[in-house]
Amino acid sequence: MRIAVFRAGGARKVGLVSNDGKTVSALDFPPEQAAGGALAVIDALAAGKPLPATVGEAYAWDQVQHEAPLPAQRRNLFCVGRNYRDHAKELSDSVFKGNDANPESWPIVFTKVPQTVVGPRDDIHLPAGISDKIDYEAELAVVIGKPGRNISRGEALSHVFGYTIVNDVTARDVQMRHQQWDLGKSFDTFCPMGPWLVTADELDGTDTRVRCWVNGSARQDGRTTDLIFDIPTLIETCSRGITLLPGDVIATGTPAGVGMGLTPPTYLKPGDVVRIEIDGIGQIENRCV
Repeated sequence: MRIAVFRAGGARKVGLVSNDGKTVSALDFPPEQAAGGALAVIDALAAGKPLPATVGEAYAWDQVQHEAPLPAQRRNLFCVGRNYRDHAKELSDSVFKGNDANPESWPIVFTKVPQTVVGPRDDIHLPAGISDKIDYEAELAVVIGKPGRNISRGEALSHVFGYTIVNDVTARDVQMRHQQWDLGKSFDTFCPMGPWLVTADELDGTDTRVRCWVNGSARQDGRTTDLIFDIPTLIETCSRGITLLPGDVIATGTPAGVGMGLTPPTYLKPGDVVRIEIDGIGQIENRCV
C-alpha cells in the first residue's frame, strides 16, 4: 500500500494511492482519526482491526493539497548521523571532528522535534538572522508499525510498517556551535516528508537508491546497501531500553554530497528548490523561502 495524507474541501483525509500514483482514494476515517494522518492506518492495523472502506470518487493526486504522511508526530523523530562512509569522510574535519575515530563503533543518534515536519511540496523557511548556513540531507525514513523494546536485529524488520522520504534540513553553524545537534536540526519546516508512506511489503528499504538535486543539479546519490549501520541495527540501537511506538520515525542518514561538503561549501538560499527521490517511493520537492 501507499498511504497518503492530503486536504480536499478543506478537510484532512487519509487515503490509498493508486499503483500509477495518479489518484488517491480517501479512507472513511472520522476527522479525529484523520487528524493523525497515516497513524490512523498504523494504529488500526497494529490493533488487528480492518481498514475502513474508501468513500467517494478517487481524487486526482495533482489536484489535492499534499501533506506529510505523518503530520502529527507523537514525539521527536529519531535521526542517525554519519551513516554513509563517503558522507562521514566529507565532513570528517568539521561536523564529525572529535567524534569516535572509529565510525563503525556506535551510530550517532539525535532527534528532530515534531514541528519540523512539513509536506512534500511545502516551503522550507530559512531562519533569517539566525543562520545562513542551511544544508539539505536526503534520507530514507523507517516508520515503526509494531511496538517493542530491546528489539533484536533478527526481529527488527518485523517491526517496520513502511518507509517514506525526509529531508533532514540542518543549520550547520547552529549544529556546530552547540555540539549536540538537536537545535540545529529542529527549526520549523526543517523536515519535509512524503510524498506518501510505502508499506514494507512493497519496498525493500535495505536496498534502494537515494538521490538529491538542488535547482536541477545532482548533489547526492547513494544506496542503502552502503549504510554503515543497517536498518536492523538502527532499530536495535534505538530500542535499547526505549519502547518504540507505532508511528515512530527513524531517519537513516544521508549520502555524500551535502552543501557543507562541497568546495567551496554551498548552502541553501531563498528560491532554491531541493528535490529528493528514493526508488520505490517517489519524490518530494521543496522551495526555500
